[in-house]
Amino acid sequence: MSVKRNASVIVVLLLLAACGDAPRSPTAGEPADDAVCALDGMSLKDYPGPKAQIVFMDGRIDYFCSLAELFEVLFGEEGQRGIGASYVQDMGKAAWDKPRGHWIEARNASYVIDSRAQGAMGPTVATFASKEDAQTFAKREGGRVLDYSQVRPDVLKLGTRPAHEAHDDSMR
Repeated sequence: MSVKRNASVIVVLLLLAACGDAPRSPTAGEPADDAVCALDGMSLKDYPGPKAQIVFMDGRIDYFCSLAELFEVLFGEEGQRGIGASYVQDMGKAAWDKPRGHWIEARNASYVIDSRAQGAMGPTVATFASKEDAQTFAKREGGRVLDYSQVRPDVLKLGTRPAHEAHDDSMR
């Protein structure tokens, strides 16, 4: 009788545990007006186009003034170590010239690469929550639409020269 009762208690406890909240990604932060890029110290608010951020498991947030910089970190030697989530801005809702808010998980975004759109370092990757918004943007600005799983260093032409060095050249 006690074995059955213990088994029943264990089943009830497991069911109760399953009813709790599922683990969630850390939430995106909104950069302060004086926020700077984690790689090169450039002011985020001074440049058009989508921004990005990495929220680490310890709560620290690194902001990036371009998507190339975000992917430089994600594809870099440190890789995914300590990262809780990465976010990009939905440019279907955010203003291109001064984007604020509208953060979406990077893995859920649609990306437009090779467009005419200009960002912090010249031509930039544009990000959208909806594939339809990405396709509309690509028709207007050129480029091609990719899902997160299709974004790789060779596609973004990363690795030949770090994004932060290209950024530094634009300031000379």
